[in-house]
Amino acid sequence: MIQNLIKDHEIILASGSPRRQKFFEDLLIPVTIDVRSVDEIYPEDLEGKEITNFLSKLKAEAFQDLQENQILITSDTIVYCEAKALGKPRDHDHAVEMINLLSGKEHEVITSVCFTYRNKQEVLNYTTKVTFADLTQEEIEFYVTNYKPFDKAGGYAIQEWIGLIGIESISGSYFNVVGLPTNLVYKTLKRILKEENS
Repeated sequence: MIQNLIKDHEIILASGSPRRQKFFEDLLIPVTIDVRSVDEIYPEDLEGKEITNFLSKLKAEAFQDLQENQILITSDTIVYCEAKALGKPRDHDHAVEMINLLSGKEHEVITSVCFTYRNKQEVLNYTTKVTFADLTQEEIEFYVTNYKPFDKAGGYAIQEWIGLIGIESISGSYFNVVGLPTNLVYKTLKRILKEENS
């Protein structure tokens, strides 16, 4: 069990996302939340997982004071559709624009997770393919007005009303679409802790 491996280690989760925090709670992995301000700007020539890999590592750069017993987890998620990276919408109109782009199409939800510890760093990424049904303008406006998805990549949350009525199919981890590829994170953290304890 991973709980036995943590022992003298402190897991730091650099995320203000309540969904990611709840995942670690549900995984029974105690974490310290430490969110530091980072300008999430990436080179324009990056595509797909290159973007999330870059940003998850960029977020780790704010932590130059890690102790030997600390393992830092930073992550980034984008929705990728028609070669466009959709992060968090700026406002109501931007969220409506994003969901209009996704309506009736398949898109990718890409998450990168960066583990930083004892002068080591590794980045993993995971992609889930999601297909939306054709949504009406009334449905899109209703969702954005009532659910205000401004802290969510792509302007939607699969676990909310829009996901219930709009998702036709999903290929890959559902939890990745919610915010974290939990299976991959659990396996990787378990391996790192085993290595650190050996």
